[in-house]
Amino acid sequence: MHLRQGLIWGGVTLTIALPLIAAAQSPLLAWRDPIYIAASFAGIIGLLMLLIQPMLITGTLLGVLGKKAHTWVGAGLVLAVVGHVAGLWITSPPDVIDVLLFRSPAPFSVWGALAMWAVFAAALLAIFRKRIGLRIWRVGHSSATVIVLVGTVVHAWLIDGTIGTALKTLVCLLLLAAYVAAIWRRKVWRIFR
Repeated sequence: MHLRQGLIWGGVTLTIALPLIAAAQSPLLAWRDPIYIAASFAGIIGLLMLLIQPMLITGTLLGVLGKKAHTWVGAGLVLAVVGHVAGLWITSPPDVIDVLLFRSPAPFSVWGALAMWAVFAAALLAIFRKRIGLRIWRVGHSSATVIVLVGTVVHAWLIDGTIGTALKTLVCLLLLAAYVAAIWRRKVWRIFR
């Protein structure tokens, strides 16, 4: 059991560290303003937080404490998304307005905006969980999470970003695998019956 947990934590640590190290050394950020760099890192951190969320909710990381950590990491994810968008807004308001109004010519923008709104929806549903009832919350939160997952993966995949193609592919594949495993373990499809 300890070996399994050690391997899981080692893999998660490596998966988080490598993209951050690659981004810190990226020539794409060499001439950028500090705010743009912070916004870029906020996006990467959000992607990596999204990667650990299914492992927390299933108890793969931290066991029973993982479910409580899932809430805190979710709040951190919202802050990362806000930081990402706010930083990009400061560096180029017209581009962000185009993204938020779904009129940007860059295809990755639409997917990023969809993922952003779905993150906010999932967070609001979590905040009002007790008021809306467990069934509505589960259907809504699970549906929003799938939109976050798809939107984020496509958004990340379409960007020629700072972590490079190989690492981006690895993180996105691990992200998809982690969510499929969580959906399978929690038998999420049952909530739609």
